[in-house]
Amino acid sequence: MEIAETARLRVRTAKPDDAGFFYALVNDPAFIEHIGDKGVRTLEQAHQALLTGPIAMQEERGHSLYVVELKECATAIGMCGLIKRDTLDGIDLGYAYLPGWRGQGYAFEAAQAVLAYAPTLGIRRLLAITSPNNLASNGLLRKLGMGFVRFMHLVPEDAGTNLYSIEL
Repeated sequence: MEIAETARLRVRTAKPDDAGFFYALVNDPAFIEHIGDKGVRTLEQAHQALLTGPIAMQEERGHSLYVVELKECATAIGMCGLIKRDTLDGIDLGYAYLPGWRGQGYAFEAAQAVLAYAPTLGIRRLLAITSPNNLASNGLLRKLGMGFVRFMHLVPEDAGTNLYSIEL
């Protein structure tokens, strides 16, 4: 299902056949450093992670992490979407991109589209989290108009996370 379209991108719900892309994304060293190791080591595990993660969340909640693809060729380059985490008291804007597609404005473009889409689901406030040392992500959230709320620990063993928020 298409969620949004921008000048260069299409944002759509994830499908089981996105497993190869998802495998590459969650095993990228920057993903592991800033988001965490999902323990996905095979294509079958990537397939299962999609089914029990974004695809299940979309079915249960009506929103999820969406696949971001180039409009011109349908190449999946990242994910951006709306996540409900047990550790946060609201809906979270989440995103991650493959290395070859960072630094070209795609994350900002897709995030703007997702921010515009959120109110159609009745979402009036969005949160976002990022590690303090992820300068690019912290800058992106500020560029989107999100305000820094506080430094927090999602779980006691967490090294710490910056929490941002925006009213839509």
